[in-house]
Amino acid sequence: EFIGAEWFRFLRRKGIRRAIRIRKDTVLDELSAAEWFQDLQPGQFRMIAERTTVFGEVMRVVATRSPTGDLVIIATDFHVWETWQLYRLRWTIESTFGSQKSRGFNLERTGVTDPTRLERLFGLVTLAWLACLRVGVWRHEVKPIRVLAHGRKAMSLVRYGSEELRHVLRWIPERIGEILRILISPFPALRQPETEVVSY
Repeated sequence: EFIGAEWFRFLRRKGIRRAIRIRKDTVLDELSAAEWFQDLQPGQFRMIAERTTVFGEVMRVVATRSPTGDLVIIATDFHVWETWQLYRLRWTIESTFGSQKSRGFNLERTGVTDPTRLERLFGLVTLAWLACLRVGVWRHEVKPIRVLAHGRKAMSLVRYGSEELRHVLRWIPERIGEILRILISPFPALRQPETEVVSY
């Protein structure tokens, strides 16, 4: 949410290396960021060959386009592949927080203020979140989540798992053993997306 010249300068002065998503209308050497990457295809990962000025700071600029067509443009002090890995990690963290808060467990609504109790609450919510995710991943392998017209899934893996867990616990207790076996089994290995790196 923080963006702009003052923020970029502050991070540099503090010696913090930056990898920050910028808006499509950010001007980079007289062209908007969107114009630099307008023909970028989903799955491609592209960079401006020379460092460029972003809010008065000389940085690398890299971009990718998601499978749903969203353009992600990042101003960075890291190398290209480091930036790619860091931003993917950041996105998984954002998704996790979202499903623990407003898009799932409503953790923000707790009235608990005692640090020890909060720590326990966070621990329990994290375990519940992991259980829902694990069941959601398994369920998605058996019956994939429906993809909507705009290209995004109808629900998250966590929500999918949560619905399956509630259904089994409420209506089909004979399947609890099956769910427990899923919960103690490891997650399947991640498949690395194919990317094409191009520089201007």
